[in-house]
Amino acid sequence: MSGRWTTDRRLGVTAWAVMAVGLSIDVLVGGASIDPNRIVLLATLLVFFITLLVRLGLAMRARRRRRGAIAVLALGLLLWAVESAFLAAPTPGASSHRITSGELLFLASYLALAIFLLVDTEYHATYRISTSLETAIVCGGSASLAGALLLTPLASRFAANGVPLLIGLIYPVADLILALLVVGQVALQVRSRGAASAGMCSGFFVLAIADATFVGNVTVGSHGSTRLTAMLWGAGFALIVGAACRTRPDAPMTASRGMPAPVMFGAALSAVLVLTLRPDHGLGPYLTIPAVATLLAAGGRLVLALREANGAAEAFALSRTDDLTMLPNRRAVVARVEEHILERRPLTLMIMDLNGFKDINDTLGHVAGDAVLQMCARRMREALPSAVMVARLGGDEFALVTPDDDELSALEAAHVARSAVLQPTTVEGLELVVDASLGIAIREPTDRDSSALLRRADVAMYQAKVTGAGALLYDASRDDFSRTKLQLAEELRRGISEGQLVLWYQPQVDAATLQICGLEALVRWQHPEQGLLPPVAFLPTARHAGLMRALSEAVALQATMDMREWRAAGVATRIAINCAPPELLSGAFVRRLIEVAGSAGLPLTDFLIEVTEDSFLAEPERARATLQDIRSHGLQVSIDDYGTGFSSLAYLRDLPIDELKLDRSFVSTMQADHRSRMIVESTLQMAHGLDLRVVAEGVEDAATSASLVALGVDVLQGYHMARPMPACEVVSWLAAWAYDSAGISR
Repeated sequence: MSGRWTTDRRLGVTAWAVMAVGLSIDVLVGGASIDPNRIVLLATLLVFFITLLVRLGLAMRARRRRRGAIAVLALGLLLWAVESAFLAAPTPGASSHRITSGELLFLASYLALAIFLLVDTEYHATYRISTSLETAIVCGGSASLAGALLLTPLASRFAANGVPLLIGLIYPVADLILALLVVGQVALQVRSRGAASAGMCSGFFVLAIADATFVGNVTVGSHGSTRLTAMLWGAGFALIVGAACRTRPDAPMTASRGMPAPVMFGAALSAVLVLTLRPDHGLGPYLTIPAVATLLAAGGRLVLALREANGAAEAFALSRTDDLTMLPNRRAVVARVEEHILERRPLTLMIMDLNGFKDINDTLGHVAGDAVLQMCARRMREALPSAVMVARLGGDEFALVTPDDDELSALEAAHVARSAVLQPTTVEGLELVVDASLGIAIREPTDRDSSALLRRADVAMYQAKVTGAGALLYDASRDDFSRTKLQLAEELRRGISEGQLVLWYQPQVDAATLQICGLEALVRWQHPEQGLLPPVAFLPTARHAGLMRALSEAVALQATMDMREWRAAGVATRIAINCAPPELLSGAFVRRLIEVAGSAGLPLTDFLIEVTEDSFLAEPERARATLQDIRSHGLQVSIDDYGTGFSSLAYLRDLPIDELKLDRSFVSTMQADHRSRMIVESTLQMAHGLDLRVVAEGVEDAATSASLVALGVDVLQGYHMARPMPACEVVSWLAAWAYDSAGISR
């Protein structure tokens, strides 16, 4: 394909070079005369047209879909070349050339060129009235202007010399018609706007100038064919063939916006000038027809433009109006918000959702639901100031947009809207009271578009619905999907894979012997920029981002590695590892712990899994099966934070567990709060009756420790004994504890 392209380009350059060489030889032979040497002209025409025909032949082979159209063009070119060669041949005794009516080959060639233009279109016509009128304006104006500037001077000469007008003007008029045909095809969107169309149109205009010059020369008695006309004819056909050989785009034509206004204005102005300045003789009366047609088309296009403008304004209004409530819709809200953000003006956006609206639709039907929505819309619009935009986003969701950023004003507007909605409504004989939840978001300097503001208002609305607060301002700390938390989630994902999680350990002391009986593993994140982060700073993000499984597996692996190092140092103690309910019930965490412990050669009896009470509430049977599987591998199970959740005695009786951990909220207050002490005491009695070990966490002072020992608690854990410490300090701390006979009194 590239070879064909190279050959085509070379042939195009060759055609122009032939004309240049022919002109140079003619100047050398004939000197300064304007009349060409007939032999040189004939030879130049022969080589020139053979070059163009060869180029068209290659184009026919390369462009099969256009083969017929290019063949017609080649035929027209051949007919013109034969007639030109006949006329250019030396004729004895001929001193000048005259226009005749018998040049049938020329007429046939123009017919072939017209057929080529009509057949060789790129797209199907789009029959729009506006496009047709625009085409008429441009073509009519161009015809009027060209006729006035090019043909009118010739007509006066024809009248003076007695040359028949129609015969004399047939060729330049035909050239102009073909050029205007190309312009019209572009306007009608059947031919693309580009270099090919421009070259085609330019070629026919150059031919028109050449033919008009030829006719003008004949009327004054000189030779019709001069060096100038020969060069213009050659240039015209070279441009037409070059445009025909161009590659067509495969992509469909993009939607047209119509003719540019300056082009149509210039065409209409040309028609006005022609009507104003046209002569009364010659072609003057004939120019009236295209000029009047141009002005009529311009008037029709103006009327149509006014109708389109009115229709567009109405369509624009409808596109921003909700069909049911006739309030502005989501598109209108987004436009208002974007406008305020762009102009940096204060703005508050509120999103309101009707509570329980689905029940109304399901019970009374959508007709009743639509009536409720219309009632709410009307009441809010009447209750709120006109400066507040009240809009319906869709479904049972509304939006309020206020042009200020005052929190108190926003809360007041939310209260007014909610009060309007709360008024009783009678629908199908039933009195309904519809409540609503509103989320309020105020434009921030960092907002770049409406999406961030809409999202914040939606988050605040969801929080208001969950908490039953009615209306809430956006609070970033309660946004589980804020940009900051999304970034934190990605950093945590990378931190887990790069080993940034570390374990700190808090010792557990046997209350009877004061010996260390275990260590609780507490995860920390060694953030590369923020330093050491506690679990509360990243565990909620891990849950929302689905990273708990990866985090739990990393904890299991790290605990196993630490246990192996301690055993190598002669330390043997149990490690308690926390496990979230989803990871416990899925079994993934336990399988990973069993795998890494086996690889390290550690017994599973050295590990204890701490789970919370909510692990058993949703699926008790599955939880029972999971715990039984855990126990079957030798792992122990502890109930963490006992007493803070729904403490059902049923699971204490039925589930295979080994230990209860009293929550620190009871342990830390038992000295001052009689109720907390009673809960601790009764839990100890019940647990021991079920043969369960009891761990008291949150032991912060000696008095609490002594009271717990007196009540019979089994294990103590808290700051009074030791704070959590990194793994590298555990061995030395255990050695110091063992040598200190005073233990807790230190």
